[in-house]
Amino acid sequence: MLDQLTAGLNFQSNALLLRSQRQQVLASNIANADTPGYIARDFDFAQALKTAAGGVPRSAVSTTDARHLRLGQADPLNPELAYTVQTEPSQDGNSVDLDRERANFVDNSIRYESTLRFINGHVRTMLSAISGQ
Repeated sequence: MLDQLTAGLNFQSNALLLRSQRQQVLASNIANADTPGYIARDFDFAQALKTAAGGVPRSAVSTTDARHLRLGQADPLNPELAYTVQTEPSQDGNSVDLDRERANFVDNSIRYESTLRFINGHVRTMLSAISGQ
């Protein structure tokens, strides 16, 4: 029964951890906007969340024997970073588009905050149910 009560919280906590990691990646991109040769990084949040929730990662390969090595991510809450596509060529080789990175940063911040509010509301609901109010 406890698993049923915490299933929603587990999903939201995974989302919160991934949002936090994405925020760090986006902040790193913004901080390196003037670094020559820096290539912006990011990861597919939806796919990372699906993998963390128990879905099959894109790079997973089916095995025919339990002794076979499994390919793919070792830690589902630590997604693989990919390089972003350069939209505006620069002479110094830097691929950071500040407008896009700032927009992604703000969007991710808002989604992080909404996930926190959802978790807080869920915990309040559970506490009120436990106390009988």
